[in-house]
Amino acid sequence: MAAYCIFDILRVKDAAAMECYRTHVLATIDRYGGRFLAIGGPCELIEGNVKPTFPIVIEFPSLRQAHLWYDSADYRDLKALRLAAVDSNAVFIQGL
Repeated sequence: MAAYCIFDILRVKDAAAMECYRTHVLATIDRYGGRFLAIGGPCELIEGNVKPTFPIVIEFPSLRQAHLWYDSADYRDLKALRLAAVDSNAVFIQGL
């Protein structure tokens, strides 16, 4: 059952670090069967008051694969780089 990792990049504090992250992150996502579904772009608020700044949606084959990627040695250094370079929110959502 598919699962989704949704990030919202609220503020970039270190653009050079984020460029390094962007250059290398896809290979780690690929290793765990993930794929990008959305990267940024305009958001249209249709209900409530949530207003994503720069949303990113990644699909994985399962919630387990999403967690394996997020907690992997492959992603550990990149995750630390991203966490230092941006303010963000992230959630995992189990698909149907």
